[in-house]
Amino acid sequence: MPEVTRYEPGTPCWIDLASPDPGTSRRFYGDLFGWSSYTLSVEQANDYEIFTLGGADGPSVGGMQTLADPAQPPSWTSYFTVADVDAVARAVVAAGGRERLPPREFAHVGRTAMFTDFQGSDFAVWQPHGDELRGAEVAGEPSTMYWVELATRNVEKARRFYGEVFGWRASERRYYRDWVYTIWRAGVRPVAGLVHMDATWPAEWPGDWVPYFEVADVDAAAEHAGELGATVTVPPDDIEPGRFAVVMDPTGARVGLISPRRAR
Repeated sequence: MPEVTRYEPGTPCWIDLASPDPGTSRRFYGDLFGWSSYTLSVEQANDYEIFTLGGADGPSVGGMQTLADPAQPPSWTSYFTVADVDAVARAVVAAGGRERLPPREFAHVGRTAMFTDFQGSDFAVWQPHGDELRGAEVAGEPSTMYWVELATRNVEKARRFYGEVFGWRASERRYYRDWVYTIWRAGVRPVAGLVHMDATWPAEWPGDWVPYFEVADVDAAAEHAGELGATVTVPPDDIEPGRFAVVMDPTGARVGLISPRRAR
């Protein structure tokens, strides 16, 4: 397995699911991706589950917690590595966002915070204190996080906000249906995407961060997700980076699937 040993500041390092029904989510992702899970036994975790690949003792790929507020929709949260959580918190507020969970220590291995951006999309940051908990421990193979993407109805405002918060640089590509797609970079490395929600998107869909997981066969994975109770919201299609689809899992959280062409 391609082990991840370091995450540079500004790069996605972790994703976790806020689920109203952890049992349903555990079964769905276990069947879809072959994940196992265990409960993190630290005081601050509050029954936080770790998803793993290759059995419960395998490398971590993501997390899950029970959705605390039933008024909030189920969703995946993207975490980004930073050098200074408190400085990022100040930058978020200055850019027009707000703190959802203020900066705090976690199990003596790192510092974290969660924020809401200008449009109401949640994201989080992680400042590891050492090598014990850097983020997802494996990438670059099926069933691991491949990409994270923000959907928005205000592209320019999103570019400004995240540029001010993370120092990301934006460039444009056209991947799908001639839509303008933004690639965000930390330095020279692509770290996240931004897609414009035009009039073809359902009006009731909020802008949010969606993770994409690598799969060997998008068509088969999307079909299997449907058999497991998911709704395929974007059917399999070809884009420059590979073949992709988006599904809504049985609890209502959106998640992307991609069979990548390795260059990105």
